Amino acid sequence: MTIKIGDYDFDGPFSSTDSIENKSGIYAILHYKEGKFYLLDIGESSRIKKEIEGHDRKEWEKSSNGVIEYSVFYTPKLWKDDRKEIETNIRATYMPP
Repeated sequence: MTIKIGDYDFDGPFSSTDSIENKSGIYAILHYKEGKFYLLDIGESSRIKKEIEGHDRKEWEKSSNGVIEYSVFYTPKLWKDDRKEIETNIRATYMPP
């Protein structure tokens, strides 16, 4: 399954990190409510799974009533600056809390 975020097809959403690989890319933190997904956070990392699992979730949980899902866009051929540009563009478009 995929979900379109900006111009990108992200894998997921997943309710846990079990299906997420520890590769470079962009991760999206989502909240599902009344048939829609809402973007809570967007980030980039050279190791997505480790980044998500190590992140302080307090703000995510507060904004989502504890219901969090994850989507990922793997970018094995992009450098950090390129991933950061994608993150910045998505953040500017969706303005997550």
